[in-house]
Amino acid sequence: MSSDPASAPPLSAAWFVWGLGALFYLMAMFHRVAPAVMTEALMREFHLGGGALGGLAAFYFYAYVAMQVPTGVLTDTLGPRRLLGVGAAVAVMGTLLFALAPTFLWAAVGRLLIGGSVAVAFVSLLKLATHWFPPRFYSMVSGMAVLCGIGGAVFAGTPLRLLMDRFGWRSVLLIVAAATLAVGAAIWVWVRDFPHEKGFSDRVPHLPNRTRVSLKSIAGGIREVYRYRNTVLLMAIPGAMTGSMLTFAGLWGVPYLSTHHGLTAARAALVTSAMMVSLALGSPLVGWLSDRMGRRKPLFIIGCALTLAGWFTAFFIPRIPLAVMVAVLLLTAFASSSMIVTFSIAKESVPQRLSGTISGVANMGVMSGPMLLQPAVGWMLDRKWQGQMADGVRLYDMAAYQAGFGLMLAWLTLAVVLLLFVRETYCRQLMEQDQR
Repeated sequence: MSSDPASAPPLSAAWFVWGLGALFYLMAMFHRVAPAVMTEALMREFHLGGGALGGLAAFYFYAYVAMQVPTGVLTDTLGPRRLLGVGAAVAVMGTLLFALAPTFLWAAVGRLLIGGSVAVAFVSLLKLATHWFPPRFYSMVSGMAVLCGIGGAVFAGTPLRLLMDRFGWRSVLLIVAAATLAVGAAIWVWVRDFPHEKGFSDRVPHLPNRTRVSLKSIAGGIREVYRYRNTVLLMAIPGAMTGSMLTFAGLWGVPYLSTHHGLTAARAALVTSAMMVSLALGSPLVGWLSDRMGRRKPLFIIGCALTLAGWFTAFFIPRIPLAVMVAVLLLTAFASSSMIVTFSIAKESVPQRLSGTISGVANMGVMSGPMLLQPAVGWMLDRKWQGQMADGVRLYDMAAYQAGFGLMLAWLTLAVVLLLFVRETYCRQLMEQDQR
């Protein structure tokens, strides 16, 4: 392999290859938060209560989380191109099934297929970033991945609501399926795992036997990453932040803002979309600041504490003016972006050869938040429901929402405490010979 820096891939080539994968992640984020503006339609269509709706939305996360560790190992063995290509094909099938579902069961199966297929996107992006970009770009590119994904989340806000009002939710999802098919085809044609496959020199060594994958190799990789201290902590901490964001902005925020703050569904969707944009803008900034500081923990701790304070203010301070509450929600979303350093800490806490596996394990922890909190908040809302309904949709009072959102605050409090025990990596990659 050539070590000549002049033969390394130019950033334009790196961004092109990585960007095609990022388009698929954009689709993943669309599906992740789309139920936020579909709540009334889905509850009416399938005759759902809060708990059942939370369960339907969470089917995406059940499959997504279950796929994270296998995805991490498979990116180390099969490579990101194959995972992204196959994932896009399965996502098309899941989207079609969800769009055409006659019953709750078929809709749930569609969400399950979508979640399992798009689960490969983010970890594959991290692997492509490792292969195609200089190491100093890693944290910033991780933040850019979130920024790109938020594009999908924004489209799943007000634009989706307006399209639903005109064409219906099923027709919009059929269009999304066609777009996903086009993205998958582009990935298969142009994305490559390593720069040498496009005539450049590799930035990191590639393993000739990376196609050799077995249950034994998968289990071995998983066992090995759990020998490192930060792995277990990173399974529990970031889920509190993503879970809170996606439980509110991705499911319950629109009905909450509509019922208790007088916003129309479209305006409420605009607020939740703006929150996702705030999260997106913060992610690359936090990554860049962390790289500049040479430390990971301080920004993570500050962001987690501010997230906790922000949600408490928005839900439990009485008679807060709407404008102030919206500002608090936007700042809370921005503070939540500090969870992006999870992936830098995870990558730097294990040897380079395990980067895909640890990314999958860490992302499993990240996405366990919405997987658990979305149905849990829905369950709590149903427990506190006073029997009110409008147009076939359940209405929940403020006490019910406070009880449900209180689950978010409890997890965030635990996350702040656990962060104190995370080992600082000082932005340095752990070597094989380093002490575990």
